[in-house]
Amino acid sequence: MRLSIDALLDYRLGAPADLLMALEAAQTVDQILIEDRLVVDGVDRLVPICGEESLGRRTWARGAERVTARYTATLDVDRPLLRLQGLAEVDKLALPALVVPYLFPSRYCEADKFRALVQAEFCHRAGGAKVHAIAEWIRGHIRYQAGVSSVETSAADTYLARAGVCRDFAHLLAAMVRAADIPARVVAAYAWQLEPQDFHAVVEVWLDGAWHLVDATGLAPCDGIVRIGVGRDATDISFLTIFGDAELIEQRVTVERLDG
Repeated sequence: MRLSIDALLDYRLGAPADLLMALEAAQTVDQILIEDRLVVDGVDRLVPICGEESLGRRTWARGAERVTARYTATLDVDRPLLRLQGLAEVDKLALPALVVPYLFPSRYCEADKFRALVQAEFCHRAGGAKVHAIAEWIRGHIRYQAGVSSVETSAADTYLARAGVCRDFAHLLAAMVRAADIPARVVAAYAWQLEPQDFHAVVEVWLDGAWHLVDATGLAPCDGIVRIGVGRDATDISFLTIFGDAELIEQRVTVERLDG
């Protein structure tokens, strides 16, 4: 499918500050950029760097007073929907070096705290069937609700609160999948059919020798997900990090299908 993306961030800075932005869609085999453009007002220059695992890119900038970033893109997403339940786990001795870190706990995904739960609830399943069951468990036990979590909320916090937003769902899914000894990484994304439209967070799991998208919220179809970047958790995939004080004036994301 062909998608258009239009994202706007508008901030007022309390003092000059450095900013690290991750707004640009990554170029991958299943999402092909036709054209895109990032325009940032209120900064002196833009310094692009590679994203985690060289997937996508981030951009440094130094701004003052008011900074406005506008990203637009047109791209084709061609991602066949696979039946997750039919995918097999990969022997750990055969895991690529870049995949291995996604087996371990991280700041927001405390996988070690979920081992007993995962063993008790999902020991009779394996591979993609286990991941699918975990995602369904989260969808059935965690309520999607804005305003109940913060940037400090971890997977364990979400489990106890039984509520959160896409970031919290992604952290909990990644933590529980890692607790099942299956690599899982968190993905910053744009999402077609997400309501209300916004930036989105999902998970990729390593099965059958490749990464596969899973959205624990169930709010957007995976064939309409556009990756921005990947990482261990929100620490690595923030769409904007401001090294200073700032006030949000406006944030807007629109993802539309141009064909069909």
